[in-house]
Order: sequence, then C-alpha cells, then structure tokens
Amino acid sequence: MKHPIFSVTGKDYRQIAPLFLRLVIGFAFMAHGWAKLSRGPEHFAQLLTLLHVPMPQIMAWLSVIIELLGGFTLFIGLFTGLSAVPLIFTMLVAMFTIHIHYGYSAVNTIGLTPHGPLFGPPGYEINLVYIAGLLVLIFSGAGKFSVDAAIAARKVQ
Repeated sequence: MKHPIFSVTGKDYRQIAPLFLRLVIGFAFMAHGWAKLSRGPEHFAQLLTLLHVPMPQIMAWLSVIIELLGGFTLFIGLFTGLSAVPLIFTMLVAMFTIHIHYGYSAVNTIGLTPHGPLFGPPGYEINLVYIAGLLVLIFSGAGKFSVDAAIAARKVQ
C-alpha cells in the first residue's frame, strides 16, 4: 500500500530516494580517492605505516582503487550492493584505526582563535553515516535511476 507521504498524484516516488544517497556517497568516495591519488598514494602509505598497517604501499593503492572505482560504480548505480561492501570495509578500517581515538563527533572544536574556530581531527561519526547510507543502498537497491535498473529492465524485455 502506498502511503500518501510518498505519493504525489498517485505516483510512488520511493524509488528515487536511493539516487540521492548514491550521488552524494559515490561522489564523496571518488573525491577522497582522487585526493589520495593526486597527492600520491605514497603519502597515504606513510600514514598507513605510522598506523602499523601491514603492506602500506599495497593498502594505499588498494584504498585509492576501491574509493575511485567503488565511488564511481555507486554514483552510476552499477552493481550497487556489491560496490558497497568494500566501501563499508574501508570505512570500518578508517574508523577503527584513526577516527575512534577522537571520539564520536565529526566536528571537534578544540579552541577559538581571532580567525575563527580551531578544529581537531574528526571522530567516527562520519564513518557511521557512510556505513548507514551504504547499508541502506544494499537493502533498498540502487533505485530506478541507475544502471542496475536499466540492466534489470533489459532482462525483462
């Protein structure tokens, strides 16, 4: 049964909702992957070395590839559920190796200067937000404006 809050003139718009999640989350992962790539994955590997991550060079490149490719496939809605899994894994690794030490809040105001607030490192809140959004996409699917939907429609014909 259609609930009136999801219906305008009898049309059900719930299948549009995943589009917004896909676009925002997919773009964010691509932006983070591009930042790592453009600065040089070797710089990210140095951070991973400090965190005692095994095989930091390989893991740095793997992170770049997962964020760029996973973000892009999420953005266009291709293999959405499958693409979300490695992205969730990267968020869990980031959360438990870096962000967990700074508390929950993504915005940690640590002081005030004459130029404005001074922010400390972000907590794990943003990791949980990304994970929640990715889980929603796994369970709801990519929505009707996605490559996944176009592939499914072609199979039906």
